[in-house]
Amino acid sequence: MNISALPLPDSQAIAHSAQLLALIRDELAAAGGWISFAHYMELALYAPGLGYYSAGATKFGEAGDFVTAPEMTPLFGHTLARQVMEVLAQTGGSVLELGAGRGRLAAAILEEMQRADRLPDQYLILEVSADLQAVQKQHLQAVLSPMLYERLCWLDALPESFTGVMLANEVLDAVPVHVISKYGTGWQEMGVAADDQAGLMLMPRELLNQALVAGIDTLVLPGSYQTEVSPAARALVASLAHCLRQGVLLFIDYGFSRAEYYHPQRQQGTLMCHYRHHAHPDPFFHPGLQDITAHVDFSAMAEAGQAQGLQLLGYCGQAQFLINCGITDLMLRVPAHDLKQYAPLASQAQKLLSPAEMGELFKVLALGRGVAPLSGFVRGDRSHTL
Repeated sequence: MNISALPLPDSQAIAHSAQLLALIRDELAAAGGWISFAHYMELALYAPGLGYYSAGATKFGEAGDFVTAPEMTPLFGHTLARQVMEVLAQTGGSVLELGAGRGRLAAAILEEMQRADRLPDQYLILEVSADLQAVQKQHLQAVLSPMLYERLCWLDALPESFTGVMLANEVLDAVPVHVISKYGTGWQEMGVAADDQAGLMLMPRELLNQALVAGIDTLVLPGSYQTEVSPAARALVASLAHCLRQGVLLFIDYGFSRAEYYHPQRQQGTLMCHYRHHAHPDPFFHPGLQDITAHVDFSAMAEAGQAQGLQLLGYCGQAQFLINCGITDLMLRVPAHDLKQYAPLASQAQKLLSPAEMGELFKVLALGRGVAPLSGFVRGDRSHTL
C-alpha cells in the first residue's frame, strides 16, 4: 500500500519515535554504520521504554494496530482450553502462556477450566514487557474472580523445569528475523544503515554467517530472492523444549512449512508491518509506533523441538484444530434462535474458521514429551509435510 496513505501519528508519538530513532542511530554508529535487520527489529520492538512492545501505546483491539483471535472472541480461548485440559489430565502441572497480550486468552482459558472444574495448579504468564504486564494485571483483576486471579503468576524468565502446557499465540511472528537476499548463485545479508537524507534503509553486505542459509541454499530459487530466517525463534523453541519435563508446547501463528515458506514465487519474503489496522511493508515507518512481523517457518520450529527430544504431535490449520477441539459444540451453548447472542458468535466463529480469514492462514504446531496423541490433530494433521 502507499505509505503516504497511512494515518499520521500525533506529535507526542512522533517525538517518542524520534527518541527510538536516535538510539538506533547510536547503535549504527557504534557498529560502524551497519547492523543486522534482526538487531534493528529487536530495538524497534523491545528497546526498554521505547520499543513497540516495551512502551505504553495501545497495541491490541480496535483502538490499537491489530486484532488477535483472543481479542476477537473468548470462544477461541474456551476451545483452546479443551486441548489444555486434555493434556493436564495426563500430566498435571500448570499452564504457561508466553506473551499474553492484554490477558484475554488467559481469562477465557481459566473461565472454561473453572466451568469444567479442572483448574490448573497455576496459570503462569511470561511477559518481557513491564508495560504489558501492568495491562494484563489490571485487566485480569477486573474480569476474574479473586479465586481465579490468585492462580496467576507472572514470570520474568523461563523456569528451570516445567510440567504442563506452554502456549504461544502470535508470539513467534514477533521474534526478530534476519533478512537474506540471493543474488545469482550466492547469498548476502540485508542489514540496516542510515542516510542523512533518506533515513534508515536496507543495505546488503557479504553473508558472514553461513548458518543463516543452511537448508535454504539447497532449494531451487530464482536468482533474485529475498526472505527471512529466525535463529532467535529456533532458540526460543529449543529453550522451551529444554525445560519441558512432561507436557506440550502449543504454537499458534501465521506461517508455513519450509517448502511453502521458501516457495520460488515468494520472492519478497513475508516481512510485514501493522499500524492502526493497516498492513504495509515498510519497517522504517516511525520505529516504535508499529508492529513488525514475519511469518513462521514451522518446519524449523519443529526441528528445534525435536533436537531437544520432543515428539512432533501435530501440525494443522487453525480451523481444523478448533473444529477437532469442539468449537461447534461450544457454540451450541447459545440457542441458534436467540439471534441477539448467536449472530455475533457465529460471525466471530466465521473469522476464526474461514480460509479467507484466520482459518487457514494460521497454523497450530504441537510438540511434546510423555503425552498421548492430541485430539486437536485427530483430523487434518499435516505433520508429514514439515
